[in-house]
Amino acid sequence: MKTYSSERGRDHGRNVIGDRVGCALGGSWLNSMTEKEMRRFVLMLVMLLIPLGCQRNQAGPATAKVSDGNIAVYFSPNGGCTDAIVKALDGAKSTLLVHAYSFTSAPIAKAVVDAHKRGVKVQVILDKSQRTEKYSSADFVAHAGIPTFIDEKHQIAHNKIMIIDGETVITGSFNFTKSAEEHNAENLLVIRSKDLAEKYTANWQAHAEHSVEYQGR
Repeated sequence: MKTYSSERGRDHGRNVIGDRVGCALGGSWLNSMTEKEMRRFVLMLVMLLIPLGCQRNQAGPATAKVSDGNIAVYFSPNGGCTDAIVKALDGAKSTLLVHAYSFTSAPIAKAVVDAHKRGVKVQVILDKSQRTEKYSSADFVAHAGIPTFIDEKHQIAHNKIMIIDGETVITGSFNFTKSAEEHNAENLLVIRSKDLAEKYTANWQAHAEHSVEYQGR
């Protein structure tokens, strides 16, 4: 029976997985969960948190359907989060929407640009800190001809999401950085659901409306 154990590092996880998984909340009863039980538990949390993340002015109920077989869960440090993102990006065929707080991972940035070169329609929204971040990939993607925007309306634009082909959502606490992959305690979900992707796309578009274009340095 496979169970989860703790790893030391910066505890940046946002989902409720017990202290042995390196996340913020939880009790000892979570420590002995099997992998299947953990997947179902994370799925339940995703469904519960969707309404909290939606805009108040969006019409209709904030609900989405996701089956247990369409969700993959990864943890860092060194848990395959970056590889999972790159693999998903390499499979993109038509559209890619990115909303990121910190974006300094060279492999992820390259996969985004490669998707653009294949003809995928890519658009990126970043936090205003990426204007001055020393090692930001904002300039790399902007100079590649990818429409890049800065969301400066909020104190921090703290989303870490990608929406691929209107059917796959990548989300979680995992920043798109080398540090998140190698040092931090993070979590990442890759969810295949057109219904869920529609909700995230609407939220992305709402942020795009008040974001400003970034030309690069």
